[in-house]
Amino acid sequence: MNLIFRMLRVLLGSFFKSKLTPDNLSSHLSMRVLPNDLDLNMHMNNGRYLTICDLSRVDIFVRSGLAKAMLKQKWQPVIAEHTMTYKKPLNLFQRYYVKAEVTHWDEKYFYLTHTFERKGRIIAQGTSKGCVVSKKGVILPERAVATVSSRLKIKS
Repeated sequence: MNLIFRMLRVLLGSFFKSKLTPDNLSSHLSMRVLPNDLDLNMHMNNGRYLTICDLSRVDIFVRSGLAKAMLKQKWQPVIAEHTMTYKKPLNLFQRYYVKAEVTHWDEKYFYLTHTFERKGRIIAQGTSKGCVVSKKGVILPERAVATVSSRLKIKS
């Protein structure tokens, strides 16, 4: 992670936002294009979008309680596949919003969509396929969700 200050902002901000439930795993982050985001064409580098997607997933992990469960269980998130479609460029200092949402999961993977917007227009969209792993292998999504759900029930 080469965006340590943005990561700290997301982590700190996550504690002041509402908690997420397994039936509503989504994140909305407001960002601005900074000089270190630019490529030679003077717009946000395509690779930077992927890093920003990482930040939106971190927000979901923290706010859902999955981050705490992963630390406790010594689990790690892994992205198996990510695709992006770029529609419009983002230029220096432009503000944009990224929405990430867990749309569904199957027997092995979680599936997320990432939408980058500026002034109500879609700038880029992506999909991620990821899982949670331990030293023993892949943690079933149902188990990860059940771990988070049980934590939520205990606290209420």
